[in-house]
Amino acid sequence: MGFNRLVLFLALQLLYTMRVSTVQLNIGGYEDIVIGINPEIPEDNRIIERIKDMVKEASTYLFNATQQRFYFKTVKILIPLTWTKKPEYFQVRTESYDKAEIIVADPFLKYGDEPYTLQYEGCGKKGRYIHFTSNFLLNETLVDVYGPRGRVFVHEWAHLRWGVYDEYNYDAPFYVSVGSVTTKVEATRCSADVTGKYVVPSCKGSSCTTRACKYDHRTNLYEAGCIFVPDRRQNTPSSIMYMQGFSSVTEFCDNTTHNIQATNLQNKVCNYRSTWEVIMSSSDYTSSSSISGPLPETNFKLLQAQDRVLCLVLDVSGSMGGYDRINRLRQAAELFLIQIIETGSWAGIVTFNSVAQTKSYLRQIVDDAVRKVLTSLLPTTAGGGTTICAGLREAFRVIRLKYPNTYGSEIVLLTDGEDSTVRNCFDEVRASGSIIHAIALGPSAAPELNELADMTGGAGSRRVQGCIPRAAPGARSLCIHLFTPSKQISNHNN
Repeated sequence: MGFNRLVLFLALQLLYTMRVSTVQLNIGGYEDIVIGINPEIPEDNRIIERIKDMVKEASTYLFNATQQRFYFKTVKILIPLTWTKKPEYFQVRTESYDKAEIIVADPFLKYGDEPYTLQYEGCGKKGRYIHFTSNFLLNETLVDVYGPRGRVFVHEWAHLRWGVYDEYNYDAPFYVSVGSVTTKVEATRCSADVTGKYVVPSCKGSSCTTRACKYDHRTNLYEAGCIFVPDRRQNTPSSIMYMQGFSSVTEFCDNTTHNIQATNLQNKVCNYRSTWEVIMSSSDYTSSSSISGPLPETNFKLLQAQDRVLCLVLDVSGSMGGYDRINRLRQAAELFLIQIIETGSWAGIVTFNSVAQTKSYLRQIVDDAVRKVLTSLLPTTAGGGTTICAGLREAFRVIRLKYPNTYGSEIVLLTDGEDSTVRNCFDEVRASGSIIHAIALGPSAAPELNELADMTGGAGSRRVQGCIPRAAPGARSLCIHLFTPSKQISNHNN
C-alpha cells in the first residue's frame, strides 16, 4: 500500500474514533454532557435510572465542593439502537457513542469495574472520556468499595474536565516525610491529616488477621505487604482526589491542605500544585463566579441511536486531476467501503465539481457484493469547477429520500478544498443535524473545511493530522501527515 493511500485510509479510520467534546459551560452549569451506553451492553432500564441518580447526586456534591460555582445542567443519555424503541426516546442529531464524554461499557481488562478517566495530555488538560461499567452502576456492593456513585463521578469529572490527577499511588504507597523535628514514613495521601493504621494483613481461607507494619532499614520505608488502612471516621474535609468515599470529604486539596511531599501523580504531573490550584487556573473557573440561590435541577434527555447512515461526498473538480489526487481519493474511499464501514450501515455516493451528481442512493451494506457494487461507482476522472455546497446539498437530498430528516446522518467529504464559497451553505449545514467529516487532500484547502467539521461535531483535517492517541489506556499514539508525503508514519509512546 502506497504512503498516501495508507495515510488517507488511516485518516478515514480515525473518523470512527475521534472524540470531540460538545460540553458547554453556561453560568456555572455544564450543558450537553453526553453519556453513551455501549451497544454491547444488554438492555436494562435500571442503567438509565442509575445514571440519572448518579448525576443528580454528583451535581449537588460538585456544587458544594466548588464553592457553589459548578453543577450539571443538561445531560443526554444515548440509548443503543439494539434496545427497545420507546416514545420517550428522541432521535440523535450530531451525538454519538464515539464522541460521548462518559461511556458505559464492558470492563477494560486492566481496571475491571473500577471507574477511570483516559487522560494523557498533562496537567490542566482535558481528558478523553470517563469509563463506567454497567456492574458499577448496578451492583450495590461496589458502593462500599468506591463510595457513593455521585462522589465517584465528581472525582472522575475533575480528571476529565480540569486535568487533575490522583492523590493516592498504588505503586508508591509510602514516602519518607521530612519534618522540622522528625523524619517518618507516611502513607501517600492528601491531606496528610487523613488518619489510619499501618498494617500487614494475613488471610487463611475466610479468616484474616492484621499486625502492625515493621520498619525496613534497607528501604527506609515499611516492609513489603504493608498497607495503610484509613480510619472509618475522619475529621478532614479533603480530598476528593484521594478518597471521595469518606463522608467527611467535601473539598479538593488546596494550598493550605495540599501534601506536597506525597509521591502521587498530582505532585509529579502538576509540579506540586494542589488540585484546587489547578482547577482555579482552568478556563472554566476564570470565566465563572459563584452562583447565588438554590442549586438548579439537572435536566435529562434520552436519545436513541439509529442505523448508521453515511454519504460519501467526493470532489471530482479539475484541481483533483493534479498530484494523483483523484486516484488517492478513489483508493481511500474504496478502502473505507470495503474495510471500515460496518455491516448493516446505509451508504450513498455523491460526486461534485461545479454541480453535484448522485452515483448511488443509500444502499444497506448487507454483504461483500454490495460493497463491491459501491466501489465500482467511485470516480476515476476529474474536471470542472469546485462547489462543495452543491455536493453537501445533494447528499442531504439523498438521505432525505429514505429518511424524514438528516439528523444523526454522516457525510464524509473528501476534497482538495479549493473553494472560496463553502460558507454559503453554513446555515443549511447547521440546521441539517448531520455530522460532517472533512478530509482535505491538498495543502490549499479552505479553512472553512475545519469549520464545517467543528460546527457539526465531525472530524476535520486539523484533527486527523499529527499525533492521534488511540482510545485505550497504555496504547501507542499514531502520527500521520496528510499533506507531506515525504514524512514517515511513526509510533510514539504516550
